[in-house]
Amino acid sequence: MIKMTLNNKPVELDVNPQMPLLYALRDELKLTGTKFGCGAGQCGACTVHVNGQAMRSCVTPVSAIAEQAITTIEGLADHNGKLGESAVQIAWREFKVPQCGYCQSGQMMSAAALLQAIPQPSDEQIIEHMQGNICRCGTYKRIKAAIKSAATHSSASSLSASHSATGNSADSTLPVSTSPSNKSKVEVFSASQFASKKQGASS
Repeated sequence: MIKMTLNNKPVELDVNPQMPLLYALRDELKLTGTKFGCGAGQCGACTVHVNGQAMRSCVTPVSAIAEQAITTIEGLADHNGKLGESAVQIAWREFKVPQCGYCQSGQMMSAAALLQAIPQPSDEQIIEHMQGNICRCGTYKRIKAAIKSAATHSSASSLSASHSATGNSADSTLPVSTSPSNKSKVEVFSASQFASKKQGASS
């Protein structure tokens, strides 16, 4: 039995430990927002967050994420926990980013991880960290513009949420995400890297 926290809820899966997380999400848990693209971790359509870090779910066995916190596009939320209203999702709608839309859940998940690590990314940083997410429709200019807009909205929301939490911490159900000042880049983890980190921590 594989246990995890999925979109802030405890989940147990009775599946083959080597089943890709993508299949578990789509076929077993019916969360179909995460898409199958290349099946080799190269296109980014299947991107989810594992403990806040972007990860390609098509090449990640469920055994590698046991006891971890997983967030899919269905669980992306603003600082108050309102689903579908994260700064990235608002910006995607504002800039009408999707064309066919197939890759866009992965694009948004990668963008959200980027902004968590680098709240105000430069154009070069956006291009560098989003290049692993392929858009066959070529909406890259709109994606970059949306991320720049989301960075502005996200910073404003963080400041507002921080002030609110200071004034009445008892009403704060979700902590405001903060990034270490020395964090310089977004990491997209592979399952093998993640497993190595777990083994090192337990030894």
